[in-house]
Amino acid sequence: MRFNFPIVPTKRATWAIAAAAPIAVLIAATAPGAWIVAPAAVAALIVLIVLDALLAGRLDDWDISAPHDTELGANTPLTMRSVLGQGVSSDVSGAFEFDPRLGEEGRGFVQLSRTGETSDGSRGFEGVFDSVPVRRGTAVIKRSWLQWSGPLGLGARQSVREADDEVRIWPDLSPVRSPELQTFLRDAQFGLIARRIRGEGTQFEALSEYEPGMDRRRIDWKASARHTKLYARENESERNNQIVFAFDCGQAMCEPVDGLPRIDRAVSAALTSAYVALKGGDKVALYGFAQKPDVITPFVNDARAFHRLQSAAAGLDYHAAEPNFTLALATLTARLKRRSLIVLFSDFTDPTAAELMVESIGRLVDRHLVLFVTIADSELEVLIDAQPDDISQIARSVTAGSLAHQRAIVLQRLRALGVDVIEAPWDRIGYQLIDKYFEIKQQEAIG
Repeated sequence: MRFNFPIVPTKRATWAIAAAAPIAVLIAATAPGAWIVAPAAVAALIVLIVLDALLAGRLDDWDISAPHDTELGANTPLTMRSVLGQGVSSDVSGAFEFDPRLGEEGRGFVQLSRTGETSDGSRGFEGVFDSVPVRRGTAVIKRSWLQWSGPLGLGARQSVREADDEVRIWPDLSPVRSPELQTFLRDAQFGLIARRIRGEGTQFEALSEYEPGMDRRRIDWKASARHTKLYARENESERNNQIVFAFDCGQAMCEPVDGLPRIDRAVSAALTSAYVALKGGDKVALYGFAQKPDVITPFVNDARAFHRLQSAAAGLDYHAAEPNFTLALATLTARLKRRSLIVLFSDFTDPTAAELMVESIGRLVDRHLVLFVTIADSELEVLIDAQPDDISQIARSVTAGSLAHQRAIVLQRLRALGVDVIEAPWDRIGYQLIDKYFEIKQQEAIG
């Protein structure tokens, strides 16, 4: 397949023309009769650019490839390959234009390296641009460019290709795949093997002789009286609990923290905890809302169906509006037919919005166990601890201190309502949430 492509000057040619301009002005000022030298030099340079581009050779073929699926924050290689006919190319480069979900600037540049030569003299080139997705969803690679220059680097030939390659960006599941979590699940009492676990829970399993160190509350006094020896009850571990991970997808949760929106940090922590809960024999559902309910999934009770939760989490959208907690939590309450653990991920900056949130959560606590999870605001801490070098810095520190105080008051009010609260940096939220889940599980507080 053969193509004809436009010839364009390179950066080197542009700088050469720019450098020649002062010389032309100097000639015109000192020797007006020699003015013909300047246009002749420009014409010669143009001819040289064209000849240099022609020597670069023709383009026989080129294409781009990208993975169909990737995860948030993971390196995603966009590969460009080309085959050039006989010629002498000093530089082969390319560029991509894509959806900003796939990278912050929505564009990427790549330098192609030579990969080999065919029997007919054609040369293969390949280059990879590593993009880093910053938001979930489906990103489209819109357009790509290929440019290859001649041996002098003055003239180049260029090709533009429209593209419609799609890359689906999923939530970050690297914590789920981490060796530490997998090892923990294999060794934990709620491990990979589904079995009856004695010593916890509310359902009677068996009697065993009482040994020093056991909880005295487990002594079965009637059985002990019949056998004239102390016996303790062993119960089956509590399973089949309902756990709902609820996400506030409003404006505050869309603000970035260390390069990614808070909602995406929350989704990653929630999916990690959901995986652990499924391994523990509990049922998990996801619920996302903003001004109205957005995503509602049925309960999943098998770790093999974890991909359903992952797909639902990928569909959580970003909303630049304040969430309606009253409608969202009332809808969730109406859908739950039994007592459940509701893990609510949210954030707040406006005291009025926080007041409505506290009232709505207060009504939820009457029927369910609520765990409120929020990411610690590191920016506020930095502003509070900053050195007061000038008046503006003092004002920022005072304002940050006031916001931190208001935040602490809201969290304290939630605790007073009986809500468990987790506030931690984003990289520790997932682990603290798993620890809290096991604590609640051992306390038999859900059922």
